[in-house]
Amino acid sequence: MILAVAGGKGGVGKSTLAYELGAALDALVVDGDLAMADLPGGGGRGPDLHDVLAGRADPAEAVRPGPVDLLPCGRSLAGARVADVRRLQEAVAVPGYDHVVIDSPAGLRVDAGAPLAAAEACVLVASSTRWALADAMAARELARTLECGLATVALNRVVDRPPTRAVGRALGAPATAVPADPRLARTLETGTPVAASAPESAPARAVDALADAVRRCSVA
Repeated sequence: MILAVAGGKGGVGKSTLAYELGAALDALVVDGDLAMADLPGGGGRGPDLHDVLAGRADPAEAVRPGPVDLLPCGRSLAGARVADVRRLQEAVAVPGYDHVVIDSPAGLRVDAGAPLAAAEACVLVASSTRWALADAMAARELARTLECGLATVALNRVVDRPPTRAVGRALGAPATAVPADPRLARTLETGTPVAASAPESAPARAVDALADAVRRCSVA
């Protein structure tokens, strides 16, 4: 399954959860933000997603093995200009992975739709504030327009009792609360998923719940 991790608002921890889901699903994680890459691994050590989308490299050549296998994106504007986003679905179909997780660009700008168009299903990430949930509703409508199913919703960085049932009903998929935790905040910096650093912790259990929802997704 190709899975897009998306959200209607930036800064909600979307990239961190994409990385964590990659670990939980034993998936390939693709940095799908062609203009503002967030995931590690795009430091010029070999080809990246820009090269793949420009037809200069095979997708398998650009994969960086690690605690979570990554297909990173370059960080140059020149690379972004020559990348053909229409090749994204073909570019992320790397043999050997049952799941591919695409970290989508933040917000609802035009390039945010490319991962949703390439994916069979998505995970929407939002904080539990009223305005962030409104953005998630807009992202849900974009996914529906692009015929991308919704596997689950992650209410991230929760500190109080979250409205998971109400959010699930509103968006049409189960919602999971992911607690605010400094170990999650350090995931991308250290490259160590929380399942490895703190497997019995509340955030690790929440990521497992999100992964289980993805596995159960019927992609209807």
